[in-house]
Amino acid sequence: MLRHLHRPLVKVSPLPLRRYLATDEPPRASNKKNYLFVTTFPMQITIFDLRYYFSIWAEESTLEALRSRLSRVKAHSFTVLDILPNHKEGGAFVAFDFTASDTEEALKTIEAEVEEESGKRGGLPSWTGSGARAWLVRGQPWIEDLHRYPRSGFVKVAFEGPDVGEEQLYSLFRPCGHISEIQEPTPVPAGSLRSARVVYDSLRGATVARNVLHGLEVLTPGASSPTRLHITYAPPLDAHKIRDFIGNHPRVFLPIFIFLLGSLTYTVFDPIRSLMVQAKMHDWFNIREFRVYQWLRTKSMELRIFTPEAKASSAEEVWKERKKAESNIRAYFDDWPSTIAFVHGPQGSGKTHLIEGVLQDSGRSVLSIDCRALQNATSDTQLITVLARQAGYWPVFSFLNSVNHLIDLASVGLIGQKANLSNTLPEQVRDLLAVVRTALTSVNASHQREVQRQIRRDKLEEERAQMNAALLEKVRRGTWHDGRLDCVAGNGIMSELGVGDERMPDDDEVEWTHRETEEQKEKREEEHETRKKQLGKAELEAVGSLPIVIIRNFAARGSNREEVYDVLAEWAASLVENQLAHVVVISDNRENSKRLAKALPSKPLNTIALHDADAASALAFVKRKLEDADIKLDYTREQVASVERLGGRASDLESLIHKVRNGADVTEAVEDIISRGVSELRKQAFGDDADDAKGLPWGREQAWSLFKLLSKQAEIPYHEVLLEFPFKGDESPLRSLEHAELIAIGTHNGRPSTIRPGKPVYKYVFDRLVKDPIFRATQDIAYNEKLIASAESTVKACESELLTLKEIGTDGEHWWGGNSASSTRSRYLLSKMQASAMKIEGLEWKNAELKKVLAKGG
Repeated sequence: MLRHLHRPLVKVSPLPLRRYLATDEPPRASNKKNYLFVTTFPMQITIFDLRYYFSIWAEESTLEALRSRLSRVKAHSFTVLDILPNHKEGGAFVAFDFTASDTEEALKTIEAEVEEESGKRGGLPSWTGSGARAWLVRGQPWIEDLHRYPRSGFVKVAFEGPDVGEEQLYSLFRPCGHISEIQEPTPVPAGSLRSARVVYDSLRGATVARNVLHGLEVLTPGASSPTRLHITYAPPLDAHKIRDFIGNHPRVFLPIFIFLLGSLTYTVFDPIRSLMVQAKMHDWFNIREFRVYQWLRTKSMELRIFTPEAKASSAEEVWKERKKAESNIRAYFDDWPSTIAFVHGPQGSGKTHLIEGVLQDSGRSVLSIDCRALQNATSDTQLITVLARQAGYWPVFSFLNSVNHLIDLASVGLIGQKANLSNTLPEQVRDLLAVVRTALTSVNASHQREVQRQIRRDKLEEERAQMNAALLEKVRRGTWHDGRLDCVAGNGIMSELGVGDERMPDDDEVEWTHRETEEQKEKREEEHETRKKQLGKAELEAVGSLPIVIIRNFAARGSNREEVYDVLAEWAASLVENQLAHVVVISDNRENSKRLAKALPSKPLNTIALHDADAASALAFVKRKLEDADIKLDYTREQVASVERLGGRASDLESLIHKVRNGADVTEAVEDIISRGVSELRKQAFGDDADDAKGLPWGREQAWSLFKLLSKQAEIPYHEVLLEFPFKGDESPLRSLEHAELIAIGTHNGRPSTIRPGKPVYKYVFDRLVKDPIFRATQDIAYNEKLIASAESTVKACESELLTLKEIGTDGEHWWGGNSASSTRSRYLLSKMQASAMKIEGLEWKNAELKKVLAKGG
């Protein structure tokens, strides 16, 4: 059937000129073939046109039927010689022979008889059954396999010779189909053929003209030689005209292009993206939510094919400090969202684990955004891709922003201003979150519709149960009678009325009427209470249908995406202000709440703090974890003391448990954690070298002064440290140290109050660091050098002011007694100079002693 896909090209000579013979015998028309073009097949519009392959399947039967029909034509001994299919152009060439003295008249007669034969049965045979027509080929058939497909009614007629006039073209091409326009030839470069365009109303007219008239030689008036016609298909509009229009009219094209692109995005892609976000929140594509998977999993566990993994015991089971935070979070989820829940606590305090435990019990739709993954993105494009993946936002064309940026640059050169196609990173994030917000609204609406349907179903079930109970009560009292029983029992003529022979006593009726009234009153009261409960239940269900948005690691350490966090804060504030979702923001630092408070200035945040556990809870946590690992310890006083040194930080306790599981002793494991903390703290707080220390947001002397104080005391006053050297009222180093979790700043009535170690174990890390003689000596020397420099600057300032006072001179004592202002000031400056000089002397002596320690080494 596919034998014609690679058919060799066929080239046939044009029709012969009329010849006259001297004999009386009717001459043959010619030794050369004549052709009919029959539209038996569909036109192949593209290479992927499926009709082409269907027509190949029906080729053999179609051509046999065509040959059979044409055999009925008897004019001038008409004989079919061969049939050549041309699938691409929707037809077949029928080669025929005939006998006649006048060729032209014979061809007209044959064409008329073929037309008459085709009209008898609704057309000649085709691949669909019938409906084909035949045209006499006046030119030279050309069957080719080029990728030139008839995609419009335009045909290009090239003239090899003098131009053919419009009227002559019309008379030649009109029999092939209705012509809507003939375009005159246009000037062409030297050596090229001039051409005209003939525009048909249909594709079929163009294909017929291409196959019937191609290669025809036409003699034009006044020409000495005929013109040969070369016919090809032409596109409705040349590509260069589109390019020329864009290049010549950028001010018109660019606004239209931007409008169409924006319309396509908002009308097509945004609804799809919103639907994909809903799919992620509803777990439409999560295989674990499919009933088939759940059934297979249940059966597999029943047959003991596999056993589910045992869930690890959570820290909250033995962590008393988490109960209050958990109750606060549940209370926030049980009420309409009016503000953002800000959960903060140091790393390892169990914030994420606590939230996940509450969410598992709620069974609500959750959208989680991890800011740490956004922070780790190396480019704006990667950040948008990561955020879209977390939200379920798809499809994402992140590469288009780079293309749009290039278009903006090109538009500046073309029209003198930007096209504003490219967006900044905050604008891209804002647009993405706007689609997510629309999806959250749809999720909320779908949940509420489901809740309302469930409430109506419950109400109908309750009413049905009440009706059945009332009916049973009437049956029990004997005041209800089913008339259908009379028809069955046959109690006389009254059975048709459905009453029967039994009587209802008057006393019972009166008594029942009185009791019924009382019950109706009680029933009305019960219905009123039920409606109130239903309203309360509906309200509660409406709150429970709201989705939950979790933003984790908000404003993570080392963040350079400040504008992204601002957009996230604004988006979270808009969700709670419009009561679209409950929003929980999880952060390691309390200071990060300022960004949220700025986005939601009218309402205070619902702040939930997680602190380290006390000694008893920490020890219970370690015991539970080790028991789960089948490790039994005696928990001697020394071991308990070692665990207490770690404090209640969950990350440190988990590290201890991991080491003990691997065979380490409790005391050795704690010592290893402290030693490792010393190395990490030295690198983090002081840097590897002087160049590394320059990049720290605090000075070495500032960190050293705090560590020395915290090694001796559990907490120190905030403002006392702030006002003394080396901070001198500058809060930014303290905030940076807190952000790095080296220290923790406690508050009282919303203001900073105390300073504590960033971790409970840091108290012992600070102590170990301070007791290192070499490190202590180097840091004390550097600290003293800063003090000496400060004292020397004080001395120089006093000297300069004393010289100024000397130039002013002293005015002696006043007549009423007392010293002059200049002399009083001079004495003050001298005493200050003396104190600074003595301080410098003492510090230099200390540095000399410390250098002796360094000389000894260690």
